[in-house]
Order: sequence, then structure tokens, then C-alpha cells
Amino acid sequence: MSGKRILLVAGLLLLGALLAWAAARHAKIEADSGKPGEGTGAEPVAAVAKVERRNVGVALTLAGAFKPFQEVDVHAKVAGYIRTIYVDVGDHVKTGQTLAVLEIPELAAELAGANAAVRRAQEEIHRAQGDLERTNATHAAAKAMYDRLSQAAQQPGLVAQQEVDDAQARDLEAEAQVSSAKAALSAAEQALEVAEAKSKEYAALSDYSRITAPFAGVITVRYADTGALIAAGTSSSTQSIAVVRLAQISVLRLVLPIPESIAGETRLGDAVKVHVQALNQDYVGRVSRFADALDPQTRTMETEIDFQNGDGKLLPGMYVQATLTPPKKERLTVPLEALEMNGNSEATVLLVNSQNTLEERKVRLGLEGSTRIEVLSGLSEGEQVVIGSRNEFRKGMKVTPKEIDAGQPGAAGGK
Repeated sequence: MSGKRILLVAGLLLLGALLAWAAARHAKIEADSGKPGEGTGAEPVAAVAKVERRNVGVALTLAGAFKPFQEVDVHAKVAGYIRTIYVDVGDHVKTGQTLAVLEIPELAAELAGANAAVRRAQEEIHRAQGDLERTNATHAAAKAMYDRLSQAAQQPGLVAQQEVDDAQARDLEAEAQVSSAKAALSAAEQALEVAEAKSKEYAALSDYSRITAPFAGVITVRYADTGALIAAGTSSSTQSIAVVRLAQISVLRLVLPIPESIAGETRLGDAVKVHVQALNQDYVGRVSRFADALDPQTRTMETEIDFQNGDGKLLPGMYVQATLTPPKKERLTVPLEALEMNGNSEATVLLVNSQNTLEERKVRLGLEGSTRIEVLSGLSEGEQVVIGSRNEFRKGMKVTPKEIDAGQPGAAGGK
């Protein structure tokens, strides 16, 4: 029994020694790792990087497709049958060139009637002018007779008062006839103006029987053939069809959605290089116009680039890749590893304040480079942010910051 007791005591002593060794080793590991242990004031070490101004001008590639500078469906102003159509798909036309001629028999009859009304109104004016001249002459004779009798009546007994009164009455009557003739002439002149306006209206409508090209371009679609009935393009009661579709391709447009990060730096005349995959060639265009406002849904600005296409190699609908290179500029940036993304342009970072305590900050992001990203708001230059894994840190925790240059590739771990 004494031997067993000795073995038992020896086992207990050995177990106690093992426990003491394990506790000492655990305390040493905690001290080496920089993590707080029980009863110690150690603080974890956090890898940090400064908020600095750096150049993050990186080329941006956007996809798009060419479209004609102008493209319209050419309608007829008046209804009629196509008597002749001179163009077909692929034909190049000039401004003002006749595309088709309509047959409108009733319009020709209305124009002839309006011209006849003009001639009739002109004859009415001639007749009214003759009546006015005649009444003016009659009035002049009656007035002269009245004046002479009035002078003679000043000597008693030479002229009877009745003759003077009759002469005055004839003078007044002639004067009234003159006023009536003037009114008739004015009415005839107004009738002529109405007839001429009607004639001009029908003449203008008759000119619309010739359908012409509003600008130089190429016919891309032909909707109607000879003999087809074309409704007036201004009619809302019928479904009018166009005669042809005309596209201007001597200049092509490229519409690109420019992101918010570089929209404010877009200027008229900026050069934009595109690669046309179908031709395996690069072309350079110029920014010609932009919306000057962001789409609230996509946070992009519609921008149009014009490309000269005098040789016709470029075709509407060709797929292109445009490369936009923002101007080099020092911007306030943070490492990509410091971000925890909340959306397309918003994120949070852990900031180490002056008391070495972690704060969570919301930041708004801009242009992104290979290792750093622009900060539009939320941080100031010189502040420190935690980089690398954030799982072991939380806001309000005290840390020992250790600065690392995260601008160099491979300087820090993942996000």
C-alpha cells in the first residue's frame, strides 16, 4: 500500500507541473501576439495607413454603339398616291433632292379654282375703281354748280333759293356716292387678298406633292412603292406611314454614360479614343455635348462624342469600346483594403483617432485606382485608417497603430 501511495503522490505532482507549464506557455503566447491577456493592460496592434493625396488617374473603358447624327422618317404633308418614287435602300441623297412625287387630282382642281377667284377679284377691283372715278367726277360737277349758285344767290333776285337748295342736294348725293364707291373698292381689295391667300395655300400644298430630303444622307428603309396611298403626316385620325427613312452618316454619334467620378471633369472638345471591333481599328472623336446633369438612377451623365465619317467606313450600330483617361490630378485617397463596401459609391472605414481609439466613418468614394481609391467626403488628409482584416477589431476598441505603406502592391493583406 505504501508503494501505491508513493505512485499516486508522484502522479499528482507530475500533473501539477504540467498544468503550471501550460499556463506559463499560454501567457507567453498572449504576450508575444500583442493581445490583451488576463490581468494585463496590453492593446492589440492594428495595421494602419494614412489618408494621402495621390494620383489615381486610371483609364476607364466603356462600351457603346454608333448611331446616325440625324435619322428621320420622311412623311408626306398631304395625302395622295405615289406617282413616282426615285430612291431605294442604300441610295445617297443631297439636301432638297426629290425623293418621290404624289398624285393629288383634287388639289390641282382646288388650286385652279383659287386662281380663278383671284382673277375675278382683280376684275372686281377694276370695276370698283371705274365706279369711284365716275362718282368723283359727278361729285366735282355737282359741287361746282352749287358753289356758283351760292355765289350768285348773294345778289338779290338773280337766282331762286330753290335752285340753290337743289344744287346743294345734288352735291351731297354725289358725295355719298363717292363714299359708297370707295367702300366697294375696299371690299374688292379685301376679296382679292382672301383669294390670293387661298391660292397661296393651295400652291404650297401642291408643292408638298414633291417629297424632298431634309438633309444629305442615305436611305436606310423604303416603306412605300409606286401607286401606294400615303396619308397626310399631320393626320391624327389615321395611321400614316412614312415614305422612306433617311439617316445622316457623314457624322456619327457615340452616346456614353460617364460615371459620376469623372463627369465633373468632362469638357467639350475632349478627345476620346475608341476601338471598333468589326474593323479592328482605333478612331478618335471629340466630346460634342453632354447632359450636364446626372441620371438619378444610374449616377451617370449622358455624353455624346461625334466622329467624322467622310469615307463611310463606320456604320451605325457598330459596337465600340471607348477609353476615357481622366486628367492626372492629386486626389485624397485611402487603400482599397481599408474599405467595407455599402453600395456603389459608399463605404465605411475604421479610423484611429488621436486617443488610439477606433471610430467607424462613412465615406463617399470617387475614382478607383489599382491599389487606392478617391475619397470625396468623410475623411481628412493625414488621418489613419485600419487596413487588412477587420474581423478582430470593433469601434470603441483601443489599439496600437502600426503604419504600413499600403500604396505599394502587396503591402497589406486582403480586405
